[in-house]
Amino acid sequence: MRQNRNYRYLATGSDFFTSNLMGSLNVKVVKTRSELNQFTSNLLRDVHLLERMIEENWFDTDQMHIGAEQEFCLIDKHFKPATRAMDVLKKLDKSFFTTELAKFNVEANLSPQAFKGSCFTDLESELRALISQLSSACSDLDIEYVLTGILPTLRKHDLSFENLTPLDRYKSLAEAIYEMRGRDFELHLKGDDELDLSFDSVMLEACNTSFQVHLQVTPEDFATKYNIAQLVTAPVISASANSPLLFGKRLWHESRIGLFQQSIDTRITHEHFRDKSPRVMFGKRWIKDSVCELYKEDISRFRVMLMNTEVEDCEAIFNEGKTPKLRSLNIHNSTVYRWNRPCYGISPNGKPHLRIENRVLPSGPTVIDEVANAAFWLGLMNGYSLQYPDPSELLEFQEVKSNFHTSAVNGLNAKIRWVDGEKHNVSELILNELLPMAKSGLQASEVDSHDIDRLLNVIERRVEKNQNGSNWIRRSHANLSKDGTKEEVLLSIVSSAVKNQRRHLPVHEWPLADLDHVRELNPSTILVEEFMNTDLFTIRPEDILELVADMMDWQNVRYTPVENQKGQLVGLVSSRKILRHFRSAKSDKSNVRVKDIMIKDPLTVSPEETVYEAMMTMKKNNVGCLPVVKNNQLIGIVTEREFLNLTSTILKIINRTGKVNE
Repeated sequence: MRQNRNYRYLATGSDFFTSNLMGSLNVKVVKTRSELNQFTSNLLRDVHLLERMIEENWFDTDQMHIGAEQEFCLIDKHFKPATRAMDVLKKLDKSFFTTELAKFNVEANLSPQAFKGSCFTDLESELRALISQLSSACSDLDIEYVLTGILPTLRKHDLSFENLTPLDRYKSLAEAIYEMRGRDFELHLKGDDELDLSFDSVMLEACNTSFQVHLQVTPEDFATKYNIAQLVTAPVISASANSPLLFGKRLWHESRIGLFQQSIDTRITHEHFRDKSPRVMFGKRWIKDSVCELYKEDISRFRVMLMNTEVEDCEAIFNEGKTPKLRSLNIHNSTVYRWNRPCYGISPNGKPHLRIENRVLPSGPTVIDEVANAAFWLGLMNGYSLQYPDPSELLEFQEVKSNFHTSAVNGLNAKIRWVDGEKHNVSELILNELLPMAKSGLQASEVDSHDIDRLLNVIERRVEKNQNGSNWIRRSHANLSKDGTKEEVLLSIVSSAVKNQRRHLPVHEWPLADLDHVRELNPSTILVEEFMNTDLFTIRPEDILELVADMMDWQNVRYTPVENQKGQLVGLVSSRKILRHFRSAKSDKSNVRVKDIMIKDPLTVSPEETVYEAMMTMKKNNVGCLPVVKNNQLIGIVTEREFLNLTSTILKIINRTGKVNE
């Protein structure tokens, strides 16, 4: 594996905020018109040179290779995000490990493997070796890692700007995206639950962790292979989904898809009516002839955000018969996130090569699951053309795009339209047609038969049992929610996932998480946002008192926040205040308004404060309720009831384990 080290996929970057591109190429945010015009000129020159290299057969076509990039979440011993990435990386080989957007993520880049023989065994072995290095580094810092598409225990507080990786390139790019948008980012996702929030930075993108797979293709095959990648994306998402939870909400089966698009969407509301594309995109149409169609479309659609500071005379290099790096093209390509993304690089033999990067696969649940997902996708990429002509001849692109969304939302429960024009249950399609197709594709590349059977059997058993990572999390969540609090549910899911990952069990063999997996709980690490009640019944100052009295009786609550039309807290009504009023008031009770008896300017707490801090505030001021306020907006409430629930959780853990972590 070491001999291929220089051929690792570091030339073009891995995702929107990857340090690979920005570390290997010096970049900066475009700030002046002069810089913009110069970079645009270089960008156009790179595309024209790429076209010439394709026409003149410069490209490496002897042996196709595959590769991958693995993203990790760092967690502390309480299964919450650990912002120790910079400390971890000091202990790791920088040629294999690198930073990510947030300080609780790291990434490993794997060596490319020739797409044949033992490629999957070699890929898996290297990944396990790198994970062993990471595990050792984490152990030295008393933290752990987890493979997960979205960490269930992530809190909004963890996505504060202070947790941005402290490198200038991340800060500059985040600021550039925010300035381009000109307002806060908005997230709207609806599944079993609904999440609707605004966020003041691109840090929402840090929720996503993935396992990105690369396939080298020839220029002649690129258009057909890319169209196949688009077609098979939907069933691949369904089989591999592993990200159903965000902030405790049950959303899409693969919530990363919707989350990533919205987390870096530079469009503003009125522009949506112009059908302006997001920088995270599936695509608009089939491509016909060349990779250059994608690059040209991206240059036409998306404004330049970054430029290179290193000068490269590509034309002079080209005229000398050497391969240019096309730095400007690669930089712009790194700021446009296609779920199947074209990549340009240079092979060890000095020849250029093209790749398709699959970005839909989530991290986890285990290494064997990830490698099986990769084998399934790569097998389909080869096997489809053995059975059908180009998919653009059989299916409308909008149907394929609809399949993509449907599979992200519904996972293995999706129904998608296939090349026969009929809608199929995706599970049946995978078992009856796609697995045999993937097997044929891997056999055509002369992959070891043992690996083919071993890896595709993981997909087959997963689909037969209807238990991918997403369904395991969803079922565990439903099972745990019968008796556990929100805190217990999320902790148990993460702690159980970590345990099963260390046992190297594929997810279809995982037992559901149970409360016994919560071995420790440190109350000092729990934030208000994790246990506050967000299902609020509120009233307005001008409402009649009878309304609030009946509401509190019907809903069995002792405190009701009073908010104005902007959602700002202006008061608080307690059952004691109402009781005192009705016992003493002599005036006509029907004319009394909420504003007449409410507690004005009540004590509040922020969602970032700890449980301990909130309890001390309530005790010191002898109050039984604290509205939770963020940026002048009422977002929740904590009362004695929430503290009783938390105390009950702690006591149950003590009863099971005989201890509570300090």
